[in-house]
Amino acid sequence: MSYNAARSLQLLKVGSGRADASFREGQEEAIRHIVEGKGRLLVVQKTGWGKSFVYFIATKLLREDSAGPALLISPLLALMRNQIAAAERMGVRAATVNSDNPDEWEDVETRLARGEVDILLISPERLANERFRTQVLAGIAEQISLLVIDEAHCISDWGHDFRPHYRLLERIVRTLPPNLRLLATTATANDRVMNDLTNVLGPNLNISRGDLNRSSLTLQTIRLPSQSERLAWLAEQVATLKGHGIIYTLTVRDANQVAEWLKTRGFKVEAYTGETGERRAQLEQLLLNNGVKALVATTALGMGYDKPDLAFVIHYQMPGSVVAYYQQVGRAGRGLDSAYGVLLSGEEEANITNWFISTAFPTRQEVADVLEALEREPNGLSVPELLSRVNLSKGRVEKTIALLSLEAPAPIAKQNSKWQLTAATLSEGFWERAERLTALRREEHQQMQEYARLPFGQHMGFLISALDGDASLVTQPTLPALTTVVNAELAKEAVAFLRRTSLPIEPRKKWPDGGMPQYNVRGNIAAAHQAQPGKALCVWGDAGWGGLVRTGKYHDRHFSDDLVAACVKMVHEWHPHPAPAWVTCVPSLRHPDLVPNFSIRLAGALGLPFHMIIAKTDNRPEQKTMANSTQQARNIDGSLTVNGHPIPPLPVLLIDDMVDSRWTLAVSAWLLRKNGSGEVWPMALSQTGHQE
Repeated sequence: MSYNAARSLQLLKVGSGRADASFREGQEEAIRHIVEGKGRLLVVQKTGWGKSFVYFIATKLLREDSAGPALLISPLLALMRNQIAAAERMGVRAATVNSDNPDEWEDVETRLARGEVDILLISPERLANERFRTQVLAGIAEQISLLVIDEAHCISDWGHDFRPHYRLLERIVRTLPPNLRLLATTATANDRVMNDLTNVLGPNLNISRGDLNRSSLTLQTIRLPSQSERLAWLAEQVATLKGHGIIYTLTVRDANQVAEWLKTRGFKVEAYTGETGERRAQLEQLLLNNGVKALVATTALGMGYDKPDLAFVIHYQMPGSVVAYYQQVGRAGRGLDSAYGVLLSGEEEANITNWFISTAFPTRQEVADVLEALEREPNGLSVPELLSRVNLSKGRVEKTIALLSLEAPAPIAKQNSKWQLTAATLSEGFWERAERLTALRREEHQQMQEYARLPFGQHMGFLISALDGDASLVTQPTLPALTTVVNAELAKEAVAFLRRTSLPIEPRKKWPDGGMPQYNVRGNIAAAHQAQPGKALCVWGDAGWGGLVRTGKYHDRHFSDDLVAACVKMVHEWHPHPAPAWVTCVPSLRHPDLVPNFSIRLAGALGLPFHMIIAKTDNRPEQKTMANSTQQARNIDGSLTVNGHPIPPLPVLLIDDMVDSRWTLAVSAWLLRKNGSGEVWPMALSQTGHQE
């Protein structure tokens, strides 16, 4: 097919909304390569270069020449709203099939069958869906004129963001006719990833690779160990920074906390995480329109989000790899002469990154537990049924199942809602890959720690060298370094803020699947026997009160008077109604005096009587050794009872030191209510933090 340069440029102008738009270096060559069918192409260009214009313009030109629709596979559909809007301006009819729009699937399938869709966008997970493969993909497979693999580094085992479902793509690519147009795009591929992609997408893979240098970015790293120091630094510096930006955190909890702190300092910011749900599009638009100073985000606001005039990207903690960091910080300064990329690093990040690395793959024991449970059930088990048979968290079970089911051949397969064993056995290659990638992640983390120690002015060269790019073109930063000194008064206020936040304890309303056999209960917990919504003072070991709780439990064996005073303040601010008229606590055979001693002092400070009402019948494993809710519930079943002392028929404050699964509090409240107490208000010193 011949290439029409004038039409191509016209589409760029319409799509970008700029009459003066011109192609960036390499863009038009890539479009021409695809349209003329010159073979498979891998485009490696920095974020913001305009990879989406390449595939949307190529799609439009192919469709205008009566070719079939294009198929785009991307893990980022939720963040491609800007790009899809640009495609629609060019007259490209784009449709998506993903887990967020099941109501539209039927309409999309009808339009596809009628030839009314120019490009279909799907997530890699959709390829694992039997119905999609047989009823949708099979119908258009013969007509597809172009296959686009977005964020192609996800295919590579070596890629920083390897997605298990991209392994399905590897198998599909191997079966494609060699002359099918194939475009793979990524912003982050070092030599190791490029070699891997050549093996998967080749053998005759053409590569278009651009310059990685970002001369507009001024990079800086600042070590501030405590969260209070980093919060104080943010409050002072964000006020002086021009423009709008993103502040990245490693966890959802930190995103919410940092956003809350900055709001108390008068900044217009919002948290953006995987839990933001339907507000995502609204918040993305708000930042695009400069309606907020910054979004405080996890990597949920990652690849695919495009705001060319983003003036700063600040990291509250250090990411796990140079590649991930380059991609995130590279959101800043795409359309500006100068922008800041500042990495703050602190003491908690090593634990968080180690947790991400160590939980990326199931252990041999976890795999053995799941396979043994399935072996005992020839008809298979659903995920809830598996959770009642193995002491693994829901997340660990789902990860184990996903990875095992994507092996070739796979040792397990899904029939309706149940997983069953197949005749295949898990190859040793699975474990070799897991070990290799775990070692790689540790190396990447080490490299990132080196980056964090660099003096001002050396950061960009380090990043580009780590990505196997040409560091000789790097220029000196255009902006002055920001201060590394923290305002002591602000730091004190940040400590007070961290100690002021309390966390909700949602009451359990249903017994676990299968009920509680020893208590002879199942189904819903009667409303009259449920706990009320409760409060936890802090997260275990966290900034604020968390460290003091940990010291009290395992070092001093005594919770300090400061914690009593903090809980008194929390109860007064909480103001539960009807107000508690007495105090009781959850018993422990391991630490028999720890919680009662604290509860008696708290009751005294609140001016309320204390009554020990609940007794532990036998010693069970600690709840933290139980990995999922069903196992935690069974661990409590039958282990608590009332001790026969009179129970005041009045509202009560129920105290425990730790809350994890909430089953201990649910059973304690049920016993108290069933035996005549008034409303039960649960209160814990800390949440375990296992929810992360």
